Amino acid sequence: ALRLAGGRSRCEGRVGLQREGAWGTVCDDGWDIPDADVVCRQLGCGRAVRAPGGAAFGRGHGPILRDEVGCQGHERRLWECPAAPEHDCSHKEDAGVVCSEHQEWRLSGGRDGCAGRVEVFFRGIWSTVCNSTWYELEATVLCRTLGCGKALQRPSFGHTLPGKMVYLCGSLQPSLAHCRWAFNKSAPCYQSWAAGVICNGTAA
Repeated sequence: ALRLAGGRSRCEGRVGLQREGAWGTVCDDGWDIPDADVVCRQLGCGRAVRAPGGAAFGRGHGPILRDEVGCQGHERRLWECPAAPEHDCSHKEDAGVVCSEHQEWRLSGGRDGCAGRVEVFFRGIWSTVCNSTWYELEATVLCRTLGCGKALQRPSFGHTLPGKMVYLCGSLQPSLAHCRWAFNKSAPCYQSWAAGVICNGTAA
């Protein structure tokens, strides 16, 4: 079993492996993009964008199960990659991964981080969000995800970033990534403006 912990989505975080019922971590010695690629693919999270070490997503617990991992990048599972039988690591060297299917959000151009144009980081670039299906529900999901309370207004902006994302939630979800979404499809974004939101909270 494999999982990512401590990130902002299931496609980002500290690498966790399970052996004999106990969860452990992977040491960052020799940890690189081909190793992270195997993790992302195994989790259905696309490919690796970054492979941070140094416990970038916090220190894990339990045994350190792999060290000096040497994936070529084509392996189906992390266990199939060669690794050192012994380790000389501590949890401050826990390996992490950011995969291409990870999504994170920010609001730009407003009075603080709780107001402005909606921008999404996805597949390695920042993109805007089309307002064609940007309703109160979608805006509320984002405000809650950002810790900014509820949505008050939904202003519109111009599209000036390379990509366009569209979301349709249907019900209150933990994040926009849990809603239906499409990336760089022209039909749902035709003649749209870039979505914005003003939440009732303030950024710390």
